[in-house]
Amino acid sequence: MKLTRRNRNKAEVSTHSLNDIMFFLLLFFLILSTMANPNVIKVLLPEASDNKEKEAKKNVQLTVDASKNYYIDAELLSREQLEIRLEALVKKNPEIACAINIDRTLSVQDLVDVMEMGARHNMKMYIKTGQPQ
Repeated sequence: MKLTRRNRNKAEVSTHSLNDIMFFLLLFFLILSTMANPNVIKVLLPEASDNKEKEAKKNVQLTVDASKNYYIDAELLSREQLEIRLEALVKKNPEIACAINIDRTLSVQDLVDVMEMGARHNMKMYIKTGQPQ
């Protein structure tokens, strides 16, 4: 007895439309991610007088005027003295941060030179800016 198999149709799932769906989902998430900015959320933070005193102790003010005179907390220093003073401040307190007040007429290279001095001694530095007029 000879048994013959019937030709059965194989089940197929059409995935042609999935490409379009994936493209639209990708496009949607890309657009959504550019709109979502975590810095947009404004929060009123509580204030404490104790925090301000501690913050003031951890920071030192470095000022460079238009004549390239260097001041640390209103004390005039030469360029060589400045680097020695920064090194001493870091040795005394490794967590100290330096706020740089630099005149806007000076070049960017002058700012980079000052920041390199702090980087050589692993001092945290940031630039202070004024309010727009």
